[in-house]
Amino acid sequence: MKKLILSTVVFLFGIFFVQAKTSNELSDLKSDELASGGSIQVALLLDTSNSMDGLINQAKARLWTIVNTMTTLRYNGKAPEIEISLYEYGNSGLSQESDYIRQVVGLTNDLDLISEHLFALRTNGGSEYCGAVIIDATKKLDWNADKNAMKLIYIAGNEPFDQGSVNYKEAIADAVKKGVFINTIFCGNNQEGIRTHWKDGADRGNGKYFHIDSDARVRYIITPYDDQITVCNQQLNATYIGYGSAGRAKKASQVQQDAAAEGISTANYAERTVAKAGAVYRNESWDLVDRVNSDPKALSEIEEDELPEELKGKSKAQLEAYVNAKAKEREQIQKEIAELAKKRQAFIEKEQTKEGTQDDLGNAIVSSIQDIAKLKGFKVEE
Repeated sequence: MKKLILSTVVFLFGIFFVQAKTSNELSDLKSDELASGGSIQVALLLDTSNSMDGLINQAKARLWTIVNTMTTLRYNGKAPEIEISLYEYGNSGLSQESDYIRQVVGLTNDLDLISEHLFALRTNGGSEYCGAVIIDATKKLDWNADKNAMKLIYIAGNEPFDQGSVNYKEAIADAVKKGVFINTIFCGNNQEGIRTHWKDGADRGNGKYFHIDSDARVRYIITPYDDQITVCNQQLNATYIGYGSAGRAKKASQVQQDAAAEGISTANYAERTVAKAGAVYRNESWDLVDRVNSDPKALSEIEEDELPEELKGKSKAQLEAYVNAKAKEREQIQKEIAELAKKRQAFIEKEQTKEGTQDDLGNAIVSSIQDIAKLKGFKVEE
């Protein structure tokens, strides 16, 4: 009898083991399929020492061009998740104990937050330690472990790459182990960048080396579609429904970042609007339309005191009808912006064949993203 019981237990355990193994295999397969859209993570490490005002201005002027470049990429036909981080280094206003380094914003998909902090950067003297800021970004940022993820560090500055107590070669080796590409942008002439190890940093980091004139003003191409896109942006903003404790402040920040972009140029304002019309610009944490889009049950769970004043006291049916109407309105505006954006980009590319492409921070980042994307299996959306 004992032998029979033992045999039965072994048999049942065997069935359970096979089923569990099969279940795990299917689970792994599903995880691979979910990860097939890939992800793009970009850390911007900007020198904010005294001589780098031009570099920061170029970053402000090209942020949305960089974002829009990433939004055109697809992995296995799917749009990737996009996150950006911002660091400053070499600023005397930072502590010596931190090697004059500050993580301004960790990896985030909150693009308005990146814009807000980028426009708040100020330059001030300092010692620039490239190895130290690279190792900080490598260790402290939440890099995606997915093999399909494209992970990029861009470090820009104008002092020798080997300054400081942290060996840049060791710092880069650690980044490479995590699958992070190190791209270097030297603010000065090519030979000086090579001599001061900026090119060696990129070579060791499997990335791209660039040299730029950081004091050059960014050239803009004004198109016949910019005014129409401006009107669309104002209409788009009207579809956002701020909710919760952050709703009002984040909606105000959205408008402030519009103004910051417009303060650079009308072309930059148009680039930001195009980015806002894309799938990467998501605000579930404060916008009710995006929240419902990501979680259809959100309206049944939201508390009365989380709603904006104009929606308090409405029934769930009225609330649902209002949010759905705003969602449809937004979708139509986004489609219009997308059509205008294609015409705008075609116009820009035609003009660039006459004028050539400027060697600035933004164009350096854009070209390297496109090159590395090909290596990682991403394709540009047709």
